[in-house]
Amino acid sequence: MDRTDIPGSVFAELTSAFGLGEARERRYLADGLMNANWKVETAAGVFALKRVTDVSLDRLVRNLGVLDALAGEGIPVSAPAPTVSGALVAEVDGGVWCLFPWAAGSHLRGVDLSLSQAASLGTHLGRLHEGLGRACGSGLLPAVPASVTSDVATPERAVEKLERLAGLVEGNGAGTAFDTAAAAALEQRRVLIGKYADRCPQDEVPGGSHGWTHGDVQYRNLLWEGCELTAILDWDRVGIRPYAEEVARTAQVQFGVDGVFDLARVSAFVGGYRSVVPLDASALSDGVRRLWWKRMTDFWQLEFHYERGDFSFDDLFTADEALLRWWTERLDQVEDAFVAG
Repeated sequence: MDRTDIPGSVFAELTSAFGLGEARERRYLADGLMNANWKVETAAGVFALKRVTDVSLDRLVRNLGVLDALAGEGIPVSAPAPTVSGALVAEVDGGVWCLFPWAAGSHLRGVDLSLSQAASLGTHLGRLHEGLGRACGSGLLPAVPASVTSDVATPERAVEKLERLAGLVEGNGAGTAFDTAAAAALEQRRVLIGKYADRCPQDEVPGGSHGWTHGDVQYRNLLWEGCELTAILDWDRVGIRPYAEEVARTAQVQFGVDGVFDLARVSAFVGGYRSVVPLDASALSDGVRRLWWKRMTDFWQLEFHYERGDFSFDDLFTADEALLRWWTERLDQVEDAFVAG
């Protein structure tokens, strides 16, 4: 199936499954990275239709099942529209589909938020973590284990992966500008991993508390109207993680733009979060260090490019590589900005 289109027969089956009546217009939305999304205008109203491709059916249904409770608490989420049979997803043409009432608003990059909006985003994330904890307590999500572990790539394992990818770049590359940049970046990573191997996290048990988290809070999954956050989207990756991990990752994808961290907005965001969830400084430092090392030893965009032939994330690799170099040169400064929040 063409990612950007839905065959007429499939669309007719979907509108019937969700009881939408006459469909007036559908438009593919190019903002998503993994899944495919459309804006659909029908006799029943305006909706966002999503074809989910990167999470299992059982996990998707579980995740969607918490949204009604979160919305009832005033958390800005959009609960799914059920099928005529009451299911939260429809299985049509070998695909898994879900439908949401259309949420108004704009996607704003983190650096385009004001400091007060950055703090507000942190507050919303804290409230979201608390809401997911209550959903767990009411049985909508499984119980949280007493402890969690986090895989830490050793410098040796990271270099082995790096060398495998360098071989693919040399053997499978077409001599493009991206191939040249990828080869140079891998060589630079080799140097950095050797230089900073002693900063690798030594323990697989992260610091601080953990619980249910969203998993992908980034600007493509957030809608703003004026100064207000109106919707948190894309619930495919809900899972149990250290809270510091989600705080650090959210700050990175929101405020690590154009090869640098906006440290003032990082601090404002973290301060907003800590006004709701009392995450201590040692847990924050641990989460930021673990995320940095994960970025240092992870090459997923290159794996998509050279192993899957999927070039969708090439720009992300280029941007992340620039940020990683800037971040590595300022490890203590970045961690201080988080703790200051």
